Formats: sequence, structure tokens, C-alpha cells
Amino acid sequence: MINVLLVEDHELYRMGLSMLLSKAEGINLTAEAADGLDGIKKARELSPDVILMDIGLPKIDGIEATQRIKEFNPDTRIIMFTARDSENDVFEAFKAGADGYIMKGATPEQTISAIKSVYEGIGWIDPNIAKMVFSNLQKPAAKIVSEPEVIKPRTNSYGLTERELDVLELIVEGLSNPQIAEKLVVSRATAKAHVHNILQKLCASSRTQATVMAINEGLV
Repeated sequence: MINVLLVEDHELYRMGLSMLLSKAEGINLTAEAADGLDGIKKARELSPDVILMDIGLPKIDGIEATQRIKEFNPDTRIIMFTARDSENDVFEAFKAGADGYIMKGATPEQTISAIKSVYEGIGWIDPNIAKMVFSNLQKPAAKIVSEPEVIKPRTNSYGLTERELDVLELIVEGLSNPQIAEKLVVSRATAKAHVHNILQKLCASSRTQATVMAINEGLV
């Protein structure tokens, strides 16, 4: 059973989410909060497995609340839940320690899937947000047309091996451990070990955070 804390200031929206989570199989809605400070208080008291956190909260916003919660309970998975599709918000949320990012227009199935995915340690980004972020990240490369091509070695300041960099590329592409194993023709245990080592070296708490870091740091 996944214990979930819901932090949402909009009463009607919170009621709707509460009904959805209460009916979902394998999920236990442990508590609700209407502002960032109350969300932190209940997260400390209850130690939920997953927190569904609105970004635009009163008192303190969801990003700051996420950062504070991760400081005293890094194992709690936090999904940022918002109507805002700002690329800056996405990166700030993951820098704060968020494990997932989902839009309020997501279907009930997507919301439940996001909760179950982050609970299992698999990062989750709303498909529409992922398209926007990757699209914008690709724009600077298109502007370089007149300069001679320079083959730049992959950044390896985190001590990643060449094989780990290969695995990191596949993580960024969204492949699961079994898919990585199949792609690289290795065992699932080997793929899992590579992913574990990558997360440790990057000091990332989830695959989603590793993806954001890989893109920001030019690792892929």
C-alpha cells in the first residue's frame, strides 16, 4: 500500500484528487494539506511514501516545501502537480528534489501511474512537459551552422565510465532497466547495477533527477 499525502490549496481540486486517490487500488490517502507549511508539518509527522505537491501554494510554494521535506526525509517521493508549464519551474522543481512532474490536465490514469512509478524509484515527467523541455534544449545546437565541427569528448567530471555514460543516455531516453539490458546486450542485474552506480555518482535520488542533471551538465 502506497501512503500518499496530498498538498493542494484549491479546495475543489483537492476534493477531486482526494476522491480519485481514495478509490485507487494500492493507494492510501493518509492526509491532506492546504499550504506549504502544513504540508511540511504533515510530511514530518506521517513520513508518507509519496507526496502529491501543488507548486503554487500559500505561505511557501511547493518548490521550497519540497526542498525542506527532502532535507529531513530524502526517501519520500515527491510529485510536483501544477497547471504551470514553465521550463524554469520544471528545472527548479527537480533541483529541489522532486521525483516527478505532472500537469493538472493529466488523466486519472496518468496521475495514478505517476504515483506508482515514483514509489518504485522510476522518475515521471508529464509527456507534454518532456516534449517542451527537450525541444527547447535542442534549439541552441541548431544555431551553430558557420563554425567548424568540433568533436567534443563527453563530460566525465562525475567519474562515470564510458559504459555508464552509455546507460545514462538510455535513461534519458526513458528506457527501463530491462530495456537497457536488451539494448546493451547485458543481464538485467548488470543494467540495474549500472543505474545504481550512476545515481550514486550523480548524487541523484531518482532517474528523473539523473536525466535533468545529464542534460544540464552536458553528459549526453
